[in-house]
Amino acid sequence: MDIPELFLKKNEDKRLRLGHLWIFSNEIDIKRSPLSRFAPGDLALVVAHDGKPLGTAYVNPNALICARLLSRKPNLKCGANFFKERIATALAIRETVFDKPYYRLVFGESDGLPGLVIDRFDQVLSVQITTAGIERRKDILLSVLVDLLNPAAIVMKNDNSQRQLEGLDLESAVVFGELPDPLIIEENGARFRVDILKGQKTGWFYDHRMSRAELARIAKGRRILDLFSYTGAWAIPAALAGALDVTCVDGSESALQLARENAVLNGVEDKMQFAHSDVFDFLKEARQERRLYDMIVLDPPALIKRKKDYQQGYEAYRRLNHLALQVLAKNGVLISASCSFHLSRDDLHEILRSSGRHIDRHLTFIAQGGQGPDHPIDPAISETQYLKTFFCSVSSAL
Repeated sequence: MDIPELFLKKNEDKRLRLGHLWIFSNEIDIKRSPLSRFAPGDLALVVAHDGKPLGTAYVNPNALICARLLSRKPNLKCGANFFKERIATALAIRETVFDKPYYRLVFGESDGLPGLVIDRFDQVLSVQITTAGIERRKDILLSVLVDLLNPAAIVMKNDNSQRQLEGLDLESAVVFGELPDPLIIEENGARFRVDILKGQKTGWFYDHRMSRAELARIAKGRRILDLFSYTGAWAIPAALAGALDVTCVDGSESALQLARENAVLNGVEDKMQFAHSDVFDFLKEARQERRLYDMIVLDPPALIKRKKDYQQGYEAYRRLNHLALQVLAKNGVLISASCSFHLSRDDLHEILRSSGRHIDRHLTFIAQGGQGPDHPIDPAISETQYLKTFFCSVSSAL
């Protein structure tokens, strides 16, 4: 059965032809294909202004990104076979890169499944759906996951604010099986207890895996300050690698409690300190008390969630890096990261340059990082590349 056509305005097919998957509402020729004919999640054949078919998309007439391309093929049947093929392909890539089943299994557009993120914690899957197109097919998706991976449990971690943009309810629930208690994962030679239902995002942040391994490689013998530490993903591998002591700072007491439990789980509790505090306040107090650290990890949550928040967010990143440098010991290392897509790598580069100059320090980059291979980057979709990390060596002015 043919699906309805979604016509684009003249010249609005360029981004799709270059490889992107998004179609914005102002790019639709609403005279030829009124959006009112579509319900959220309906499939459509996307057609260029000249009548040439561009592929199959799902549609949400109420969203700014009102269509997302699923395939360059017309009349795609978005059923079990579609999900099975895409997820099996994503799985094969991860199994090539990782020797244990702890990774992001599906990373949205990069894996040809826009609106879907799946994190794998061995036999537990944490699923996040952010679009009506995937929500409409949730039951098919769950059935495929059960058949393909035979999980012990599947959690729908759908409390992301992006769902509200698509008119979807916020929810977090175990929808298949039973969650083990505790749920333990492995990363960089460390073990961590994960709380999917109450934790942030899908319950864990796999994306910094490679940078955290680099930190552990140079942590021996250093006093480390881990800001926005969450549950200890940076701090505990550093302690295991021989850091003298590690101070974790976070505004969430529940996150710090998990970090404490993870320290005990890894036998490094004697090296760990925990401070429940606003990071800005902690840094100001440390500066006043002249406390210095050999290495500082600055990995805040996204401070620029929308383009209109850029100036305010940029200033927050600048202040954080400036304050962190003021409590860094001579010949110390600052690891500065940003997961805000709207803060470019060049922006963070400039923040670090100017902050170093402002306090009269010689700052150089000794390593750089980004998201791990389970967060693959689609070269046609800039939005899939969001994470950036600089390892900065900081010494006295020249």
